[in-house]
Amino acid sequence: MYTFLFSLLLLAAGYFLYGKIVDKFFGADKSRATPAYSKCDGVDFKPMPVWKIFVIQFLNIAGLGPIFGAIMGAAYGPVAYLWIVVGCIFMGAVHDYFSGMLSIRNGGANMPDIVGKYLGRNVKAFLFVLVSLLLLAVGVSFVTGPADLIASMTGIDKTVWLYVIFVYYILATLLPIDKIIGSIYPFMGAALLFMAVGVAFSMIFRGLEGSLQIPELTLSSLKNYHADPDNNILIPMLFVVISCGAISGFHSTQSPLMARCLENEKYARPVFYGAMITEGVVAMIWATAAIAYFGGPEGLNKASSEGIMIGGTLTKVTPAIAVDMICKSWLGKVGAVIAVIGVVVCPITSGDTAFRSLRLTIADLFRYDQKSIWKRVAVSVPIFILAYMCCMLDFSTVWKYVGITNQLLATIILWTASSYLAIQKKPHWMTSIPATFLTFVCVSYFIVAPYVSGGLHLSPAAGYAAGCITALLLLAVFCRYAWKMRR
Repeated sequence: MYTFLFSLLLLAAGYFLYGKIVDKFFGADKSRATPAYSKCDGVDFKPMPVWKIFVIQFLNIAGLGPIFGAIMGAAYGPVAYLWIVVGCIFMGAVHDYFSGMLSIRNGGANMPDIVGKYLGRNVKAFLFVLVSLLLLAVGVSFVTGPADLIASMTGIDKTVWLYVIFVYYILATLLPIDKIIGSIYPFMGAALLFMAVGVAFSMIFRGLEGSLQIPELTLSSLKNYHADPDNNILIPMLFVVISCGAISGFHSTQSPLMARCLENEKYARPVFYGAMITEGVVAMIWATAAIAYFGGPEGLNKASSEGIMIGGTLTKVTPAIAVDMICKSWLGKVGAVIAVIGVVVCPITSGDTAFRSLRLTIADLFRYDQKSIWKRVAVSVPIFILAYMCCMLDFSTVWKYVGITNQLLATIILWTASSYLAIQKKPHWMTSIPATFLTFVCVSYFIVAPYVSGGLHLSPAAGYAAGCITALLLLAVFCRYAWKMRR
């Protein structure tokens, strides 16, 4: 209980203290005109109220990430709390803030253009491919996933729901951002937050009355509780499994959407830094709830690997099943309804903006103006044809690579932010230290992860050595570059 409450307090303090430091260090200027006004086109560049931008940004970056990822990360034990808090405050929120502000300062540019400006054309070309594949993967996964869930609940064929979701995605991708996304997101955001807050208060109440044991983070619990520790090594696997709740490169693809709608730079901290802190709070709630509900990390692992009896049938507990069980048990009938909304709708609110971001990324690459509806259609049609074809494939294998792609993208964005700071002749440690750490995570992951997850499946010692050497060499090279910039 104390670890959970203290973690929430730290996340809040991170926003008010470190978030303010980041904002001041970057140099947010409320007197500067933002792209929402300087490039207003009524479609993608359009001023919107800050509260609405916050909700859209939160749902864009969240989806099911801070719920499912946190539950899977909880299988490693209470050490997940530490990664969520530290990662969110000092890495994820900083990453999101810089990606949003760099977009604002570059006329609402998408990440490939920004990376190309600060890291060079070759990195830009690589990032364009990486971002495009990630956005397509997220978009397609968030078509098939919700379609499967709704089909199982309604008995209506999955293909019908694929068409329904696709129609919505097409409209959300083509229409001005305030017409659909700006209109329905506040309601979806309220549902997601209500579900998280309801679970949190129910958990706290049960903990206080003694009917629920909430594990604490202690020195003895700083270990790997995973049921399959050989294939799920604590370092670096935990840092990849929990991405959206701590740091995720996917967020950098979404921040430019809101950078094009922000009325004033003074709102950058609540929108970009604040939305990430809010996501960290949601991740903390669900990681703790999963551990507590199943009687500790051992119980959670047993339920997911061996299964438990549900309705007379032995069922392996997936994150979706865990959410359903927790909400029904702790929130009653209302909770069951909210759980359905969360599990079905939340991924859709990330899928639609993934396709919208992909349209804008491709249009920006070819300098193809998007004010005309027909030009938007011209870019979107090939995207949705390819997406529909991908929906006919087994996408579960591809989804396994999304986690490490997230962290690889986040690493590049943090090095980009570091280069920006070096060019501005400012100290770069705020972003270069997290970039160095994530470089270690990505390199060591590719060495130690199982083949099915995109790794070489070598010994941890080899992975740690390769990760440390690569990260420190890259930091040394960058420090030399930054020193030259300051001369």
